[in-house]
Amino acid sequence: MEIKIASSDIEISECFQLLSQLRPQYEHDEFIAKVKELNNQNGYQLVYLKDNHIKSVAGMRISNWLHTGKYLEIDDLVTCSESRSKGYGSKIFDWLSTYATEQSCNQMRLVSGVARERAHSFYLNKGMNYEAKYFSLNL
Repeated sequence: MEIKIASSDIEISECFQLLSQLRPQYEHDEFIAKVKELNNQNGYQLVYLKDNHIKSVAGMRISNWLHTGKYLEIDDLVTCSESRSKGYGSKIFDWLSTYATEQSCNQMRLVSGVARERAHSFYLNKGMNYEAKYFSLNL
């Protein structure tokens, strides 16, 4: 079992099938282009856990905020449905936490849709705090 940052088009492509469960609006080639665009814009990277095949994928970026300073943002986190509750999501989450510490981040955070209650329980069990409400306005 290995956890790696996807650095090549092939690795990004391998993450597509699983991450498209969470982000179905993208076709394969558009997905690869978008990941590369986000990487160039704000350092977005895909991290994946592979055990024979990819079991879990997370999208992350490191940024800085006036409120908390440097932080790692988890933009996406998904584990394949047949592998849930087997520890893969926990392993990639723990890897992200260690990586954030190694990068001198003060905080790790994420935004999760209001309907994803199982995910919320997972995040709370991993020690995350519910500390803000997220608002949006479609333009």
